[in-house]
Amino acid sequence: MEYNLADLWECVVDTVGEREAMVCGTRRLTFAEADERIDRLAHALAERGIGPGDHVACYLYNGTEYLETMLAAWKLRAVPINVNYRYVTEELRYLLTDADVRAVVMHEELAPRLAQVAGDLPLLRSVLVVPDGSGHADDVARLGAEDYETVLAASRPGRDYPERSADDLYILYTGGTTGMPKGVMWRHEDIFFGAFGGGDLGGNHITRPEEISERALAGRTRCLPACPFMHGTAHWMAFSSLYTGGAVVISEDRRLIPVRLWELVAAERVNFLVIVGDAFARPLVEALDELGDAVDLSELVVLLSGGAILSPAVKRALAERLPGCLIIDGYGSSEAGGQGQSVTVAGAEPTPQPRFRVNDETTVLTEDLRPAPVGVVGKLARRGHIPIGYYKDPEKTAATFPVIDGVRWSIPGDFARIEEDGTITLLGRGSVSINTGGEKVYPEEVEATLKAHPAIFDAVVVGVPDPRWGERVVGVVQVRPGHTLDFADVDTHTRAHLASYKAPRALVEVDEIVRSPSGKPDYRWAKATAMEHLGIPAPG
Repeated sequence: MEYNLADLWECVVDTVGEREAMVCGTRRLTFAEADERIDRLAHALAERGIGPGDHVACYLYNGTEYLETMLAAWKLRAVPINVNYRYVTEELRYLLTDADVRAVVMHEELAPRLAQVAGDLPLLRSVLVVPDGSGHADDVARLGAEDYETVLAASRPGRDYPERSADDLYILYTGGTTGMPKGVMWRHEDIFFGAFGGGDLGGNHITRPEEISERALAGRTRCLPACPFMHGTAHWMAFSSLYTGGAVVISEDRRLIPVRLWELVAAERVNFLVIVGDAFARPLVEALDELGDAVDLSELVVLLSGGAILSPAVKRALAERLPGCLIIDGYGSSEAGGQGQSVTVAGAEPTPQPRFRVNDETTVLTEDLRPAPVGVVGKLARRGHIPIGYYKDPEKTAATFPVIDGVRWSIPGDFARIEEDGTITLLGRGSVSINTGGEKVYPEEVEATLKAHPAIFDAVVVGVPDPRWGERVVGVVQVRPGHTLDFADVDTHTRAHLASYKAPRALVEVDEIVRSPSGKPDYRWAKATAMEHLGIPAPG
């Protein structure tokens, strides 16, 4: 047996088959029941021409169907492809073309957009549709799509698959918030240890594949990923739970409804909640006041934010309101997997900038790719279990995954520095950093300070062109209901916590901050919005 994601899943199924694995609304599946559905889907895909190396698009909202599709593809040695369900037609066409997709599993509500681009996808062989009552029967018919449950019922169970390998591929497309999405290619063995927990949520990884059975017997995690499975954070943590014999609880809501989410946490005895940044955390904190005594959150022991860092004010509020729960910022990226954690507990004061305890494979490198001394800003880097590159892009692969002294590293572009105690302070992604008068400003640091102001609910910070300084710092902010924005007051607050060159020179008020479904800020939208409000012409 190798570290293959399908082999590992089947080993867990054979060990704890009668244990609950997936819960979504009224659907409750044991590991054995889920595996039968997955086998049926895998055989159905094979009958429709899908085999080793073929790409299967998961164009889906959260549901058991998402995890089933990923596992069915792996069983066939095929490759599931995550697709952002908020993409407009051109974005969808780009991704499905770039990914060489041969099959699509989708929710019915998304059929109109797929129908518009299907004619431009010569490799597409099959479309399966999950009905959702959205009334798009005509588009479903145009696509020749087949009903998901009908296909499963007509297919067969059983595990007559070819031998699999630890070298089989997992591909994760990046969010594309700062550029075009890119498919990051991982070997199964590397993603299992780099992002899927390695068989132990506590970091004590298994040392041989068969050991996953022993870990599954002891596992009791009930994980609720509140963010979309189309982003790595959500399905990474879902599979981390499943591979330890735990259950995944899935919300049927397609947008965050805070009170209902807390009620689901209580009803399903969730002990591990996964969110993404303040976009999720702020509404959840405020909804705690609306909960009745019957909503018991005492079994929740871990609240993890992955993909976006929680601001200090929000971490403090969560720790105070959930005193028995660890509030964890987990840091990682599509190109490096999980790299470190920062834990906040009740009574502790969060640091203004996130400081992470990391493993031995993570460090900071200078611009010339040498180890950075303590206190010197460089680029966060990871070796060991890392991707093999970007799909169909050798040039970007060479730049992001260089070989240094015979060792391959992943260097996605996040700036950081090593502190005296060995922790690493994360400063932010270089692609969105602001150069003002020769000083670098990292948006995340300024955003956290702005969101700590009582009048500001949410904020994104960008640099706009400036004839004197090159760029100047601007905050795009969403004001809390019942408050007004006073620039002088916000400026005083900001300068009390940050160096003066980091303070926004202007604030642009918007009704709502545009973010991806995962909660990550859309910096391209924010910059365009700031420039439009300030009367700055677009370049060219």
